[in-house]
Amino acid sequence: MRIAILNKDRCQPRRCSKECEKYCPRVRTGDETIVFGESGKPAISEELCVGCGICINKCPFKAIMIIGLPEALEEPTHRYGSNGFILFGLPVPRVGKVTGILGPNGVGKSTSVQILSGALIPNFGQGKVDWDTVLEHYAGTALHDYFKAVVDGKIRVSQKPQYVDLIPKAFKGKTSELLEKTDERGVLNDLIDYLNLKGVVDRKIAELSGGELQRVAIAACAAKDAQFYFFDEISPYLDIYQRINVARLVQKLSKDRAVLVVEHDLAILDMLADVVHIVYGEPAGFGVVTLLKSVRVGINQYLKGYLPEENIRIRPEAIKFEVHPPREESQIKAMVTFNGFLKKYGDGFCLKATGGSLREGEVLGIVGPNGIGKSTFVKVLAGEIKPDEGDPGIEVKISYKPQYIKADTLLTVQELLRGITKRFGTSYYEVEISNPLQLEVIYDSLITDLSGGELQRVAIAACLSQEADLYILDEPSAHLDVEQRSMVTRVLNRFAENNQKTALVVDHDIYMIDMLSQRLMVFEGEPTIYGEAHGPFSMENGMNKFLKNLGITFRRDEETRRPRVNNIGSRLDREQKESGNYYYSASD
Repeated sequence: MRIAILNKDRCQPRRCSKECEKYCPRVRTGDETIVFGESGKPAISEELCVGCGICINKCPFKAIMIIGLPEALEEPTHRYGSNGFILFGLPVPRVGKVTGILGPNGVGKSTSVQILSGALIPNFGQGKVDWDTVLEHYAGTALHDYFKAVVDGKIRVSQKPQYVDLIPKAFKGKTSELLEKTDERGVLNDLIDYLNLKGVVDRKIAELSGGELQRVAIAACAAKDAQFYFFDEISPYLDIYQRINVARLVQKLSKDRAVLVVEHDLAILDMLADVVHIVYGEPAGFGVVTLLKSVRVGINQYLKGYLPEENIRIRPEAIKFEVHPPREESQIKAMVTFNGFLKKYGDGFCLKATGGSLREGEVLGIVGPNGIGKSTFVKVLAGEIKPDEGDPGIEVKISYKPQYIKADTLLTVQELLRGITKRFGTSYYEVEISNPLQLEVIYDSLITDLSGGELQRVAIAACLSQEADLYILDEPSAHLDVEQRSMVTRVLNRFAENNQKTALVVDHDIYMIDMLSQRLMVFEGEPTIYGEAHGPFSMENGMNKFLKNLGITFRRDEETRRPRVNNIGSRLDREQKESGNYYYSASD
């Protein structure tokens, strides 16, 4: 089966010469393979299309995809009209279980939730259908009983949005006013205590940080009285301790309710979910939801890029983890040396940093709880803010990507990047930055129109496009899916090594830090009170120091070597704590 997808937002027939129709070989022979209708946009006949791919290459706005689907796919679950996105399969919510959804952005996770919530009736690719047709289609399955309850009004849905930084645009009042509207179960005070929100309830939503907004959104979702809860990414802007706390909250919520979670932090998904559905496909083209898998098996298959039950390869190569931390390379010369300094804020917070050195060609990870001064540290190094005592004394040129990215310029992506570097458009730039960060398809999009994930990738590219010696990136994983995070780690490592540059990366995704870093800096102290920057350390020493502060241990998965969180108090957790191996057990 071959499908043709037209991205109607990208398609701009008034700005092109209708190259898709002009160069289509079937149109030239007289067939109506591509026809421009009343909307002014092309309609592509999937029956007549021969899959030559000429229209894909000729379209100046990259608005067309011609996709050959796997043979096993038969009847679609839903399609957004002719030449629109197509979804196969649905996740199955289970009462008493946390069901994880694992897959790239743009393959139908949000569409699935719309269908499960009753907001969208699946049409099975047939145009318009009613709920009677849906119930007949799923007769004898668990989804029949679920949809029957939806139709009868017995299922209410509570949903946490993906992009919490958009909340201030929708709500202008105090945090307490927003939360009180959602307290249908009478548990708001408990949630405020558990998620440490007492300090923000009297502040306006517009004044909250990303981490505070995330916890407020989670509390608002959990406070509602629903039978089906959907959490779309719980980890962005939260440190690992907060992520684990939220994971336990979600597990508790699932005891007598159905919970569905989309999460790209695999360490958290691993400890949070009971089972997972993998979703694969072509972003914005089609998506396929697999049958349920155990969480360990599902994550391992996803990392390997091959799904044996479905007999499908979803990625050319596996995402791999280092079995051991990289060895110390004392022969590598120092690129940057910085001095100690002190930074104080009017609210009483104080950051103390000792001096250190950064090596040529290395990526240095920075870890620690939120509110401990990591962003303050990199802002001082980058010259964004001045210390109160001391001077880091950095004389090299620095390129800095902040934690919170503003989309306030009316330039297109390519106009922005072309204005930063003369290398834009060269084969080097395409191979090393643009292609792996998936930027070509959004070159003509305005910065103000980008999604959170697209904006993040553009910001990373903009940072690496600057001529500098030291590159600092604050939370580059935010809003990126697993595939994109893996690709970003490759881009950063290759960039640093091939150009003899140094990179500093602040992030809370343990998988990303594990794949990315040669050494670590660890921040300790009391969040919002004081922070101390220590290191750099070797990966092993740094992670042991960091995880000891958090009171958690990690082990390596025997099959993929990925980090996995140990259950607190388990035999392995106790043994590793006694031996001091919080990150790497003795057997590793």
